[in-house]
Formats: sequence, structure tokens, C-alpha cells
Amino acid sequence: MSTDDMLTLPQVLAELNGVSLRTFYRWRELGKAPVCTRYPNNKLRVRRSDLNAWLDARREAS
Repeated sequence: MSTDDMLTLPQVLAELNGVSLRTFYRWRELGKAPVCTRYPNNKLRVRRSDLNAWLDARREAS
């Protein structure tokens, strides 16, 4: 996969170790989800690079 691949929500949720769709939408309501693109067919997609950046921003030092 390239860094510009557009991931479907099931793909994103799988990458997040099975986070539920409801949790993901709650994160969106709270402004805590990765950046999403809404297509004209009303489907959401997440760019691979945006997901990676979002995950990197949540890293914690031990």
C-alpha cells in the first residue's frame, strides 16, 4: 500500500485492532478521529498517510 491509499472504514477499524464503528463515529463527534474524506456517495475514507500521522501523534513515551 502506498501512503496515499484511501482506506475504507472497515480497513481503518481493522488497523485500530477492532475499534467499533460506534467508537470511531464518537471520536469524529469529539474531533479526535483521523481526518476523513466524505465521497459523493456519502462513504467515508481515510488516507493512509493521515491515519499514520494520527497514530504517530498519539504515541506515548514510556
